[in-house]
Amino acid sequence: MTPLRFLSFLWGIILVTAVPAVCLPPPEEVPEEVLRTEIITEARSPLDGKPLTAAEYAQLKAQLAERSSPPQVSPNIRQLIFLLRLRQLFRTVTPF
Repeated sequence: MTPLRFLSFLWGIILVTAVPAVCLPPPEEVPEEVLRTEIITEARSPLDGKPLTAAEYAQLKAQLAERSSPPQVSPNIRQLIFLLRLRQLFRTVTPF
C-alpha cells in the first residue's frame, strides 16, 4: 500500500468514525442576546442578600456610594495584608 493510499484510507476512517457535534443549543434555552436586553426589575442586597426592588437597590447603591470614609480595618489585619502582599512579591521575584 502506497503512503498516499494509506493516508487517504486513514482520513476516510477518521471522517466516518468521527462523532458529529451538536452545534445548536436546545430550543427551550433562552439566547444570550435576549437575556442581555432583559430589564432587571429585582435584585439582591450586596450587604445581606435579601431580595430588593429596583428602586430599593438603586437607593442602597446611592447610600453606599455616599460613604465618605473608607471602612476601618484593624491594625493587625492591615499588617497581615501587608505581609501577604510582601510574600506574594517575594514569590514572584524569587524562583524558590
